[in-house]
Amino acid sequence: MTTDLEAIFARPVAHRGYHDADNGVIENSPTAVAQAVEKGFAIEVDVQETADGEALVFHDYTLDRLAEGNGKVIDVPSHELVQIHMKTGTDKLWLLQELFELVEGKVPLVVEIKSLMRRDAQGDFVRRVTDQISAYQGPACLKTFDPDMLSHAKNHNSDVLRGIVADGAEPGPQYTRFSRTDRFILRHLLHAPRTRPHFISYGIKDLPRVGPSLLRSVFKLPLMAWTVKTRDQRDTAARYADQIVFEGFDPDKSGGNL
Repeated sequence: MTTDLEAIFARPVAHRGYHDADNGVIENSPTAVAQAVEKGFAIEVDVQETADGEALVFHDYTLDRLAEGNGKVIDVPSHELVQIHMKTGTDKLWLLQELFELVEGKVPLVVEIKSLMRRDAQGDFVRRVTDQISAYQGPACLKTFDPDMLSHAKNHNSDVLRGIVADGAEPGPQYTRFSRTDRFILRHLLHAPRTRPHFISYGIKDLPRVGPSLLRSVFKLPLMAWTVKTRDQRDTAARYADQIVFEGFDPDKSGGNL
């Protein structure tokens, strides 16, 4: 497990693949993933639950922004979703298993499970994704903002590498359902004794923070900083993180690894 975690942190992680919307390469698309593989970067992708419990490689909860469709991903079965084209380029929507078949272990994969914040924490879906990652022949892990999802993954298969995604949890649209106490717990990762993450993925704009710094320095949990887009952010990550999730530039042309 240690070797796999080292492999995941060995190279900068391309945020939603090596995408470039201005040139028709859409985030989380097969083309974005293929370009990251070609450059040898690790890849972070997002997955959303479909109506039939499959994992769609897609960030948004609704189709409208990026795809030639509308409505919630969770309301549409996978066989219909994979027929939908992206708004630009030639790519269609695709499933996690198709991504595995494209990458074939050539670079590490970081699969972020997007949460609908349901009371059951989408337990069946988390277990499904955990099983897919476990069966994959290559370095891969899962991560999520939702501690309850992380608990489901841990309880289902504790050998699958898992990480917690977090940031400063400041008041705003993403945290409207959370109390001040809840946000304090999330900000400082106080759920860690329950969720037992193998690594931390923390917002670069909110580093340093006591919680992630303590887990990194005392408990030796590696930390990847997201999403690094500027030189100043990269300098911050060099001080407080072990690797970056990047977007909008090529790290190999800007100083290489951290």
